[in-house]
Amino acid sequence: MLLCTQQSITQEVQIQELTDRNIRLLVKRDDLIHTEVSGNKWRKLKYNLDQCTSLKKEGVLTFGGAFSNHLLATASACHLAGLKSIGFVRGEELNVNSNETLLKCAELGMKLVFVSRDEYLLKEEKEYLEELQLKFPGFYMVPEGGSNYLGMIGCQEILSEIQETPDIIVVAAGTSTTASGICLSLDENQKLWVVPVLKSYSATENIRAILSRTAFETEMIDDYLERVTSLEEYHFGGYAKYDITLLNLIEECFFKYDLPLDPIYTGKAFYGLLNEVKKQDVKDKTILFIHTGGLWGAKKIFQKEKRAIF
Repeated sequence: MLLCTQQSITQEVQIQELTDRNIRLLVKRDDLIHTEVSGNKWRKLKYNLDQCTSLKKEGVLTFGGAFSNHLLATASACHLAGLKSIGFVRGEELNVNSNETLLKCAELGMKLVFVSRDEYLLKEEKEYLEELQLKFPGFYMVPEGGSNYLGMIGCQEILSEIQETPDIIVVAAGTSTTASGICLSLDENQKLWVVPVLKSYSATENIRAILSRTAFETEMIDDYLERVTSLEEYHFGGYAKYDITLLNLIEECFFKYDLPLDPIYTGKAFYGLLNEVKKQDVKDKTILFIHTGGLWGAKKIFQKEKRAIF
């Protein structure tokens, strides 16, 4: 294991509207694990890299969009591990110099392969993956976002690092891999609030699909999902969408509570947390917010919006 999670502190954040309800808010700062391999990215890559090494592969092949934090994390993690990396990037019109994320991936040694959007849609098709494996036999394939069984198991370790026993855990969701791992580590009295960042996305349905690919029986999965709530109204219009309300909240959290968030994932989940506390009239609880990283891309967004943050 190249990186460790000792840097991921548990930060207590005191927000008046929560303390008035006798709510204690803790934040698991996985964003502090590493600048580039931060948050759930390291959690989802850790055992995949171990598997890559165990199989004596020369590197990792994975997939991502033009601004993918996962691509950057994979490039950086492989660089640290002395492994090669290949990234299949959605958008054949792009090149290494299209943005700072792709440029950084290349600097870290990742070979970037730019493919059409139609070809990119095949990334989960068995036949297509078999063709890639034949073309790149020395590479271990990791799905987009690290969304496989080993990625889920890595995320299952998050709650074991918490000294407290929170009543409610809150996390953002893109693929629900992180949420699935956390779900498996809940005790019978804990609740998990999952905030999807995509429009028309049910976290519970996707967690069910992920767990169904394991050896879990349907009744066991049903039991786990009774503790999960999918909060689907905080996507702000869909993936990578945001507005001034969200940006203002992120700015307030940064300057007032020393808590950096991003407008793609964690900012939306934090907004959902604050709103649901009022909506559900939650009181006398300890809430744990999982910071899943993503700050590399956030810096670029706030520069674009001409806001002095980060």
